[in-house]
Amino acid sequence: MDDTLKARLAAGEADALGECYRAHAVLVRGYLRRFVPEQEVDDVVQIVFAEAWRSRRRFDPDRSLPAWLLGIAHKRAVDHLRARRPATLPLSAVPDTTGCDGRVAGEELAVREEIHAAMARLPVAQRQAIALAYYGDFTQREIAERLRVPLGTVKARTTRGLHRLSVLLSAARP
Repeated sequence: MDDTLKARLAAGEADALGECYRAHAVLVRGYLRRFVPEQEVDDVVQIVFAEAWRSRRRFDPDRSLPAWLLGIAHKRAVDHLRARRPATLPLSAVPDTTGCDGRVAGEELAVREEIHAAMARLPVAQRQAIALAYYGDFTQREIAERLRVPLGTVKARTTRGLHRLSVLLSAARP
């Protein structure tokens, strides 16, 4: 069966990628867990199988499919870890915390502290996507290009992060 799957994948049959994913995703996920933070493994697995599909013409069906997938996984894990630089913003992009009378509004500062504390509890990938979107004023497409991940990954990270942020902020309020 694996030989036919290899040939079908190399030939570009539409259902071969799904079958390949079902047969080998557990192996790839287990391999990536050694390198990539747990909350980011599924995103990298998605990238690995997307790349396997894009580069299927370079796959030699006479060689090992799991070894080929793990080779791709290793390269994408390295890329993912290299891209994990913390997002920084220029100081000029940070809004002023003073009120119209020149003093810092206490309640506003407290809310910012709550948000900052909740953001710190998010997984790095989600925090990075939200920070770039809301504080860096980047579009999701720009974030995807900057982080070198698929647009769908940025959308998923942002959605999951905002949901988790909402839960964390709701729990912090009496």
